[in-house]
Amino acid sequence: MGLAMSYLRVPPVLAGEPDPGRAARRIFGAPDWRRRAAAEPFELGRAWQAMHYLLTGDAWEGRAPQADVVCGGRLLTEDGAEELGMDIIYLAPERVKPVADFLAATPFEQVAARFDPAAMVSSGVQDAGRLDAAARDRVFRPAHAGLTAFFRAAATEGQAVYKVMAAPR
Repeated sequence: MGLAMSYLRVPPVLAGEPDPGRAARRIFGAPDWRRRAAAEPFELGRAWQAMHYLLTGDAWEGRAPQADVVCGGRLLTEDGAEELGMDIIYLAPERVKPVADFLAATPFEQVAARFDPAAMVSSGVQDAGRLDAAARDRVFRPAHAGLTAFFRAAATEGQAVYKVMAAPR
């Protein structure tokens, strides 16, 4: 079973805690973190790696700011994912605005031009073999719109973004 990705917007300093790693443990240390979050999480689900591919043309790599949408940022749980049961990637506020600007300036049709399930399977994109032609508009159009709105709100409020990768719930 593949991993799913969720996004959470958080003030750059959480209740006097400037360290993103300690803040992450405070936020995500309880199983009900989604319910307790001050802002509504954005759920990209299992489409995260396919969306990264559509944005960058690669399953893992890419240049900022497009790579920062999904895979970019600082992995906070490199040595402690077992403690929280998830991986957490932190994107600092100064990297959020370029992502928001990139998404706002990049129409979905430009992103969707890379939609090729066979090429995605060859590149090792998670779940690409399950994609059909309708997934382009059914899954990725709303994902692009949701990510655009999410990052615009985070940039407007000067927030950091925490990306959570875990087994689907």
